[in-house]
Amino acid sequence: MTITLVNPGGLPEIDAYRQVSIATGSRLVFVAGQVAWDADGVTVGAGDLAAQVEQCYLNIGTALAGIGASFEHVAKLTVHVVDWNPARMPLLMEGIARAAAKLGVTPVPPATLLGVAALDVPDHLVEVEAIAVLD
Repeated sequence: MTITLVNPGGLPEIDAYRQVSIATGSRLVFVAGQVAWDADGVTVGAGDLAAQVEQCYLNIGTALAGIGASFEHVAKLTVHVVDWNPARMPLLMEGIARAAAKLGVTPVPPATLLGVAALDVPDHLVEVEAIAVLD
């Protein structure tokens, strides 16, 4: 396996992700920020943060599958959420859980969550980018 996820002692253990990702592969893959578009470029889940998060993660899964990879190869995620506040965390986690169930994975690589004012399209509530490592 090219990615080992760990929670080193002295740092808090967080259910949603691991604190450190150790990558031993030789090819880096940078997946562009994925928004809640389906294959036809239609926004999925207008106004529904959980549905949009789910679609973003599914899109990352599709992008990775297209190069023979999967979420198991993801070393780092960055999540940008419009008008973020902590009360939205359950919706974020719901979307991740639904995507994980569909993808058959537990996507827990280190992640950074950023609140942003807006994204490229007014209907988009979230954008997720990924860095993966392949052998």
